[in-house]
Amino acid sequence: MIVRELELDLDAFEGPFDLLLTLVLKDELDLRELDVAGIVLAFLERLLQRDELDLEACGEFLVLISALLELKARGLFPEEAAELAELEPEAAAEELARRLAEYRRMKDAAGWLRERLEAEGDRFFRVGPAPLAPRVETPLAPQEPEKLAQVIRMLAVEPPQVSLAHMALRFPPVTQFVERFRAVLRRRSRFDFDQEVGSLPRIEQAVAFLALLDLRRSGEIMIEQAAAFAPIRISRNDVEREDSWTVRSA
Repeated sequence: MIVRELELDLDAFEGPFDLLLTLVLKDELDLRELDVAGIVLAFLERLLQRDELDLEACGEFLVLISALLELKARGLFPEEAAELAELEPEAAAEELARRLAEYRRMKDAAGWLRERLEAEGDRFFRVGPAPLAPRVETPLAPQEPEKLAQVIRMLAVEPPQVSLAHMALRFPPVTQFVERFRAVLRRRSRFDFDQEVGSLPRIEQAVAFLALLDLRRSGEIMIEQAAAFAPIRISRNDVEREDSWTVRSA
């Protein structure tokens, strides 16, 4: 084995690793003087000399080196000196053997699991109800074929045509208000816009205002407003403008 045959050259010990273990178990070597890091480095150098990684040797070495570290740690604390003094060489040997046996059991269990994986790795399972689970039956309410037929007949009837007339916006032609305002100005020289169109819907009032702008662009009328949001007065172009006037809005 690579662990047993490991040659060590330490300050406190020189020889094979199995001899070191024997001296430790017989309590003939002070662990406080033992360089555990040197043992680990020697083991790693031995591994590098091999062509492949020996997992069995690595596992055994980890168990043994951890046991040595635990024993050395106990010896470094004064309060555990009494417990360390009571540890007989036979007890230490039994402890190391117990841990090594536990490691071997874990190793055998891992090997058994590996064999099961290789033998049954191609099997698959699906999640579903247990084959012996009771089947849940959903109770149905009493059925009436006549009502079902009546509902189907209602679905087959074509729905009435929905009227969208209330959603349509009807804009009167601008020329209609252009002619209307021309007729008003032929009867009198001025008129108030709010009084003339105040009773009309807002859409027709907007079209009437566009008609005013069309008449003003052609130079047929004059548009006056004393202040913001004040009544709008319309007059013919041939009428002289008054400096001050008051109009009652509708």
